[in-house]
Amino acid sequence: MAASAGCDDAGGFAGINVTPLVDITLVLLIVFMVTARLIVSQTLPMDLPRAASAGEQQIVFAVGMDASGEISVDSRRVSSDAELLELGRKARGSHSDLRAVIHADSAVAHGRVVRVMDLLKQAGIGRIAFGVTPTTPEPGAGAPAK
Repeated sequence: MAASAGCDDAGGFAGINVTPLVDITLVLLIVFMVTARLIVSQTLPMDLPRAASAGEQQIVFAVGMDASGEISVDSRRVSSDAELLELGRKARGSHSDLRAVIHADSAVAHGRVVRVMDLLKQAGIGRIAFGVTPTTPEPGAGAPAK
């Protein structure tokens, strides 16, 4: 009664077939890759300003929003959304590589910030960044990404 390793009494193969496992794993990998691409494409693209080199100077369109929602452009008060749009168009007309930086108070409503972003896009300013104040990391937090 000598039985060979891997065969049962009926002559079939008694080993574990991993081919279906590999097939399922590859299908799941493809599904995750496709859905990850869809998720990334729905995010808001942001182009943050880079450090200026010695030979070139970056022109920045600075938009400030205080806690009451009042808007200022380059430290000058703006009375309406139409005026912000007009200032943005003028600045974009004189500088083709214009970047906007929004400095919004944390108390400003999210919808108001999105409205300002929309106005900047309508003015032709597509490179928008957000100004932040650096803080110290919370205890136990990982190292910041570079």
